[in-house]
Amino acid sequence: MAVRKLRLLHAELSLYEKILPLTAFIGRGDYHTINVEIVLRDDGRKLVYFGDNGHGMDAKGIHAAMRYGAPARENPESLGKFGLGLKTASSSVCLKYTLISRKASNQELEKLAWDLEHVADEGVWAMLREPITADEREMFDELCGAKGTLVIWEKCDRILTKEYEPGGAKEMAAIGRLADSLAKHLSLVFHRFLDKADERERDINIVINGNPIEPWNPFYPARSEQVLPEKKQIIEVELLDGSVETARIRAWILPHRNDMTKEEEKTHARIANRAQGFYVYREGRLIQDGGWMEVFGVPEPHYSLLRIEFDFGHELDDAFRIDVKKSRILFHPELAEGLHTLLQPIYREAGQRYRRKNREHANSHGIDHTSANKNIADTNNAQKPQVTSVDPATQSAVIANNQGPKITIKLAIQSHVSIDTVFVDAVEDITTGELWQPALRSAGDSGHMPAVLLNKHHDFYQKIYQRAAANGYAVEGMDLLLWAFAVAEQNNTNEELEPIFEDIRTEISNNLRKLLRKVPDPEPDELNGDEAD
Repeated sequence: MAVRKLRLLHAELSLYEKILPLTAFIGRGDYHTINVEIVLRDDGRKLVYFGDNGHGMDAKGIHAAMRYGAPARENPESLGKFGLGLKTASSSVCLKYTLISRKASNQELEKLAWDLEHVADEGVWAMLREPITADEREMFDELCGAKGTLVIWEKCDRILTKEYEPGGAKEMAAIGRLADSLAKHLSLVFHRFLDKADERERDINIVINGNPIEPWNPFYPARSEQVLPEKKQIIEVELLDGSVETARIRAWILPHRNDMTKEEEKTHARIANRAQGFYVYREGRLIQDGGWMEVFGVPEPHYSLLRIEFDFGHELDDAFRIDVKKSRILFHPELAEGLHTLLQPIYREAGQRYRRKNREHANSHGIDHTSANKNIADTNNAQKPQVTSVDPATQSAVIANNQGPKITIKLAIQSHVSIDTVFVDAVEDITTGELWQPALRSAGDSGHMPAVLLNKHHDFYQKIYQRAAANGYAVEGMDLLLWAFAVAEQNNTNEELEPIFEDIRTEISNNLRKLLRKVPDPEPDELNGDEAD
């Protein structure tokens, strides 16, 4: 019957959308504390209590709150909107939910309840008017005080995702995990209300099973950089009636994980791929955390440091097509295009910062080229030029190669280098953009031998070499290949051919860079078998 259809519809709500009773409380005005108690009885019965010490309601107010599709609220800034949140959230978790309230200590408590089993049995959608029990009075006094509102969930058949032995240790542990997850979520969704230093919203306290919830600000303003100029932080939206309302936007680039302690990253920043993107607030409550909402593409690790703070009020509900759960908005294509233009430079800068830090981290690890150097040193019959003399001052040498006995070429001349990297070495001072350059190197003042220098900044070195670093044969193979290219150039060049070989190196290096453009930089856990930070 209709009750079953309603339950199936509500089952689609996530755990975190099931805390909508809190939004109903926060929308009711001036108060200080919301208490949540999740109780597991010895016989496996699970009950959840939501109590606040706010203004409270009389009988008429309770009836309006428990109606599906209540009339428009007196306060348009309320976090509630459609008159469905309390009911849909409750019925997605339990078969019976009760509302108890009063507006003053000298008034009697008022009570109404929905019992979906009763509705199914009677075939009539009718609220229950039951007497208030001693337990309910006790919980009201404990969680609300003299006045306020109490919501009770009973017959909670869907509060846990798995079945456990009723009242057993595993079920108790699952309830504890549920409370912890709920606390973490609420610390984000209502962080502006929980943060006493944030003057944008009224102050509240939320307590779960006696534990106060601390706010968690996703933008970590103590360490992050707000990079959108103030004059660009106001977005004007023209409504269908011609009036203009405003939304606010700020852009935060968080510090890279390599610049934070592990505790700092875990507690304050929580850097993650899914955490990038828009954080959308309606009347101060977070309704969407993360995602690019078709303004940019799918989340990528390179942009995980960028978070966009987007604020709007109830006046823009229709313009942003706010859904019935108030859990997401849709940007009009023109607005999405405007936001793309506004944020594109910041998006690009965030990606560049991430890459720079990742590459600094990767380069600090280093790649071992010893195997290739040893292999080349032990191979005496490889074809290569014979070095007659070198001139470090002019970075040139006289060699005998396939072009003749006295060929003068210009290339890097390096002395007193490590004996372990005489033939193959990765350097940071190649500024031409080439992946490799030929060189003549020696561990002393003389005896210079053909060598290859690898450009640490080239995408091939960063994206391919770094990933291959844990596999010595892969690194050695690439080293030997590039050394062979460099030596073949030295063995077949002269003054006329030098520019041609240089053009070939440049073209190969440029093509490799283009081919690797869509290949991401390696993450820390891909480097030398490191564990993720």
